[in-house]
Amino acid sequence: MIVRLSLISVTSLLLSLSLTGCTPAITSSASETRAIAAQQQEEMEMARQQMEQIPPPSKTRYMAVKSLTAWDNPYVTVQGAMVTLHVTLADANTSELGVGGMLRPRSARRQDLNVRVSELGTALNAIPNGSWPYGRVVAIEEAHNIPVSARPEVRRNMETVMKQLNDLGVVVYEWIETGKS
Repeated sequence: MIVRLSLISVTSLLLSLSLTGCTPAITSSASETRAIAAQQQEEMEMARQQMEQIPPPSKTRYMAVKSLTAWDNPYVTVQGAMVTLHVTLADANTSELGVGGMLRPRSARRQDLNVRVSELGTALNAIPNGSWPYGRVVAIEEAHNIPVSARPEVRRNMETVMKQLNDLGVVVYEWIETGKS
């Protein structure tokens, strides 16, 4: 009898917890979602403030570039699940002797970083100010040789990346395969 009574009370307790336990979870989930959104907004504002330390872009300088191999600012190649951030670090040697030559090749200062779309702002803020000779402008291109089935996803990522860059106060320079846009 005691076993039956305790079994009934445990069952009723579990039933009441399961019925009432759903409502607070939904409320806390909504408040957690708002808190996460507020935190993301705060992080975006901090990232924007950090990007403002880089001077505004010089349109005459970056519009004169004819190929991405000559592009000195960071640029982004958008793919399906991620982006590749291409960064050319500033030359630590300030002397004009041997610039671009065999002892100081430009490609040795080049780094290609695979980054999640959601972490692009953080990655851009990690780039030293000396790697932004044209100012706060980023060239952006779609990855080459994309399968037809992946093109919609890549285009959505392009739009997401462009929005993130605009939200950070970065000028977006969309690069087309055949040359400049």
